[in-house]
Amino acid sequence: MKKIISTWINIRTLIVFYILLAIIAAVQSYYLPVKVSEDGEKHYTHYNNYLIFKQSHYHLLEGKDLYKEYPDEHWDFYKYSPAFALFFGIFAWLPDLLGLCLWNLTNVLFLLFAIHYLPAPDAKKKIFMLITIIIELMTSLQNGQSNGLVAGLIILSFGLLEKNKPLPAALCLMFSVFIKIFGLVAFALFLFYPKKWKFGLFVILWFIVFLALPLIVVPLGQLQALYSNWMNMLASDHSASYGLSVMGWIATWFGISVDKIILVLVGAVLFMLPFIRTRQYDNLNFRLLALASVLIWVVIFNHKAESPTFIIAMSGISIWFYSRAPRTENILLLAIALIFTSLSPTDLFPGVIRENLIIPYVLKAVPCIAIWIKIFYEMMAIKPKSMSEVRNPE
Repeated sequence: MKKIISTWINIRTLIVFYILLAIIAAVQSYYLPVKVSEDGEKHYTHYNNYLIFKQSHYHLLEGKDLYKEYPDEHWDFYKYSPAFALFFGIFAWLPDLLGLCLWNLTNVLFLLFAIHYLPAPDAKKKIFMLITIIIELMTSLQNGQSNGLVAGLIILSFGLLEKNKPLPAALCLMFSVFIKIFGLVAFALFLFYPKKWKFGLFVILWFIVFLALPLIVVPLGQLQALYSNWMNMLASDHSASYGLSVMGWIATWFGISVDKIILVLVGAVLFMLPFIRTRQYDNLNFRLLALASVLIWVVIFNHKAESPTFIIAMSGISIWFYSRAPRTENILLLAIALIFTSLSPTDLFPGVIRENLIIPYVLKAVPCIAIWIKIFYEMMAIKPKSMSEVRNPE
């Protein structure tokens, strides 16, 4: 049995499997029948998110407002930065099937490399980390989303900081922000490392680069208007829904309508509270817990969190679980997360259960909330047993 496991469960096999998943998800989304709008007048593809990204690139080149509705092209709004619209030109000029395959591969390979680049745990545990997140990754890929890339960028930035490479670490974090603005939360990680002023200068450098990059194709006045419209969209989008989040959990379980801003502020205070334990900064396990906390926090406190977003949270859960000594309560929490977070949206759960229990009571988010609370407790009340009490010298 051990020989079979060592033969089949290895990083090379997993890389091939991940690549196949990316291509299969792209082909499936491309060839699935179109979806019809509620009024029956519009038809949308199953790779709608990819089309949103693709069309945003053309809208940018044509001097159009990125943040208007374009119902004849796709459903929903573009909610990312002008810089991301420019970046997506890498894929936009290709035929849709080829572009979608390469886009999915970008998400997969970034996440694969980021987890492989982590300073810990060992190689075998990293394989199980990658196995643990497969279902959530597939959900994101089937929707043509950017969440695998965002998770990969945040995790990779941590690995680069551990290797004392602040310039590319700042690049990864800033790129994540210009894709999804909640990447800002990950900047808390730089508190663990020396020469913070240098990292800060690199952050400013990359911020200016990403901010100004669209000037390659649009004039300054147009770019200013685009950023103003982006901020207005994010502000108006804030009141739209509770999503699969702490806010949704409180509203559906307890019937309490909470102020999102206040709840996010409370969550931010709780998130930052463990950082007062400065004596733990040299403890690699403590830093890994902080990384896991970031990845889960940005999802469960996101009022727009939807099912494909949870590859980010599940990546954090995997890092938390496999970087800790196995404990009964942790195994139980992981099992619950695999069942209710990863498997509940699939056909393994009957539709009647999904529609009447899983979705209304945001059960996909609940295990992530519970595990984030457990991580908070571990960071605050328990002295983590270090994998390496000495900071990596690279």
